[in-house]
Amino acid sequence: MGCSDHRAQALSFGAAAAAYQRGRPPYPAQAIDWMVPATTRRVLDLGAGTGKLTRQLHERGLDTIAVEPDEQMRAELTRILPGVPVLAGYAEAIPLSDHSVDTVVAAQVWHWVDAERAVPEVARTLTPHGTLSVVWNVLDERADWVAGLDRILHPQGIPRVPSVGVGVDAIQRPFAPVEHHTVEWRNRLTHAELLDLVASGSSFIALPPAERTALLAEVRTFCDTHPALAGTENITMPYITHCYRTHLLR
Repeated sequence: MGCSDHRAQALSFGAAAAAYQRGRPPYPAQAIDWMVPATTRRVLDLGAGTGKLTRQLHERGLDTIAVEPDEQMRAELTRILPGVPVLAGYAEAIPLSDHSVDTVVAAQVWHWVDAERAVPEVARTLTPHGTLSVVWNVLDERADWVAGLDRILHPQGIPRVPSVGVGVDAIQRPFAPVEHHTVEWRNRLTHAELLDLVASGSSFIALPPAERTALLAEVRTFCDTHPALAGTENITMPYITHCYRTHLLR
C-alpha cells in the first residue's frame, strides 16, 4: 500500500462516522489513569474521530482539545460535545502553538500516521516534560466466539490492517523510552451496536456495497446462532487495551 492509499484508508472512516460513534467502545478508566498524568491540565486528543476518548477526558474536568482530519468525524464529534474545541489537522501538522498542552493522547490512530514526522510535531506542542500516550482497544480473541467473529471479518482475501504498536518504535528522542501497559476489560453492547462496530472497520468500509451487505448478514446469522450470543439482548465483549506512554526529556 502506497502512502496516498494509506492516507485515503485512514480518512475513510468519515463515511461510517455515525456507526463508529454507536459501535466503538470507550476506554477503561484504568488505562486513562495510566496514560494521563494527574498533573495534566490541558490535553490534546489527536486523531479524535467522533470523540470516544475526548468525552472521557472532558468528563474528568480536563481542558480538552480535539484534532481530527476528517470533516464528517469532526461534525459528529461537535454534535456530541459542542463545548469542546474541535480543530482540523493531522498528527504531522497540529494546529496548536508551541508548548500549549501538557499531554497528547492518540487513540486507535497512531498506526495511520507518519510517526517520523508526527513525533517532532507532538514534541513541539507539549509543555516541558509533557506526556505522549498512544492506545489501542483490541478484541480479546481468546474467547471462542470472538475468534469465530474474527474469522468472519477477516477471511482469506480480506487483509487485517496492522495496528497495535505500529509506529511506537519511531517515538524516540526528545522522548524517553516508551512504557507499555495493558488493561483487560469487558464492554456491554447490543446486537445492533455489534453490527455498528463491524461497519466502522476500515477493511469493511473498503468493500463494495454488495459485499458489505452480505458480510453484515453473515454476522447477524452468527449472532443469532452462536451459543454464547443467541437469545441474549446484550453482548459482553472482552477487550485488551494496549497503552504506550512516554514523556519529553526536556
